[in-house]
Amino acid sequence: MLDAYIIEQIRKREEERRRIYERPALELPLPEERPRRKEREEPDEEPSRVIVIDL
Repeated sequence: MLDAYIIEQIRKREEERRRIYERPALELPLPEERPRRKEREEPDEEPSRVIVIDL
């Protein structure tokens, strides 16, 4: 039989996983991909960036 502390830790981890997976998600329509240029012809162009919003 498992110790009460271990059972409580397992329950907390399961609740945390469930909380993470049940977060609301917003799907954004992505534009169609443009044809790629030759490995960044213009070095002055800024790299693509990703914004992550955590609610």
